[in-house]
Amino acid sequence: MSLRALRTLVAIAQHGSFVRAAEAVFLTQSAVSLQVRQLEREFNSMLFDRSHRVPTLTDAGKIVLERAHEIIALYDGLHNELVESEKLSGRLRLGAIRSIFADILPSALAQLQAKHPKLRILVSSGLSAELAVRLTNDELDVAITTEPVKPHPPGLFSTPLYREDYWIVAPREAANKDARRILHEYPLIRFDQHSWAGRSISRELRKQKLRFEIGMELDDLEAIVQMVSKGLGAGIVPLFTSQQATAQGLTCLPFGSPQRHRKVVILEREGRPAQPFAQAVADEIRECTSRHSAKAVISN
Repeated sequence: MSLRALRTLVAIAQHGSFVRAAEAVFLTQSAVSLQVRQLEREFNSMLFDRSHRVPTLTDAGKIVLERAHEIIALYDGLHNELVESEKLSGRLRLGAIRSIFADILPSALAQLQAKHPKLRILVSSGLSAELAVRLTNDELDVAITTEPVKPHPPGLFSTPLYREDYWIVAPREAANKDARRILHEYPLIRFDQHSWAGRSISRELRKQKLRFEIGMELDDLEAIVQMVSKGLGAGIVPLFTSQQATAQGLTCLPFGSPQRHRKVVILEREGRPAQPFAQAVADEIRECTSRHSAKAVISN
């Protein structure tokens, strides 16, 4: 007995003829007749009285039709039950670096919440190094950070999400100046040296033997960009796309040769992975970054 044959039986009862039933289930009339005969052989009973112009269900046919409705309803409901069973519920304590809050994370969380309405997400921000410690101390279930830089807490593992390139950002009037001249003429609004990003920037500055005067030291990417936009200095920041700076009228030059970059990852504990929560978060973030990348290509 096939589910398709039962659906055909229901269609015949509903439409009143083999011809109309065939149209409804996208089969030929001969195929419909064959399915009915197969059911009759399986049940060893006639399901239709064919002595009339319009086929009429026999008593056996009425019993099979009733059970067919039940079987089809159970089967069709199975998909919805499986979908519901895959929805996440409970509490997720999520920590994330501040740069992802500008656009990517809000969009990703909105999508995640729509798919898993019973999931309660508690979000906090911080530097990558701080979030790694909080994760180790069981204050977070999962964290979105940059790729771990030594020294970092042991017992953590990361999964890449996307990359951010490092850029020198400077006021508009620095458009015709190279990196050395910009850093020589403008005070450096420096990324916090205790952060993983700050350590990477400091290493590259030493490698290139670039001289600079420190104007400020901040731990917030957006704050650095805002300070630069007010003409208070130049900064070196990781950006998902340089449009985050050029849209504000700032000069934007690649930092490093080849240009330095960092990976943004989802960080978990080895002993207590947050799957499937982490996978759900990662999927939504990757979808959002892919969409943002496509927009950036189109606008360029």
